[in-house]
Amino acid sequence: MNSLTMVEFPTSSAAQSARFLQAVFGWGATSYGPEYTDVDCGSGVSLGFQQDRSEAPAAPLAVIEVEDLDATRRAVIEAGGTVTVDAFDFPGGRRFHFREPGGNELAAWVPVSQG
Repeated sequence: MNSLTMVEFPTSSAAQSARFLQAVFGWGATSYGPEYTDVDCGSGVSLGFQQDRSEAPAAPLAVIEVEDLDATRRAVIEAGGTVTVDAFDFPGGRRFHFREPGGNELAAWVPVSQG
């Protein structure tokens, strides 16, 4: 099931980034407060815009949905990757960030049911 579901970007204005993509491509957006907006690109992929400088990635951050977060963390370490942000909860899921041996940072996440 491992699939790319999101790319998160740093932004100076989450709302303006979302409005721009809506105007150009017609994509809808969901705001999670004044500093984070998720833009639905369709086909199960979204773009996240993080305005809070303390939480924003330094570069675009690919986010991969996985079936088992703990197993993925172990696999990252065994394959020579480094965990850069320990697992944390966010609305709708749980994720951690890691750096692959070539230096790129990515994230793995699992959805958390709201039931």
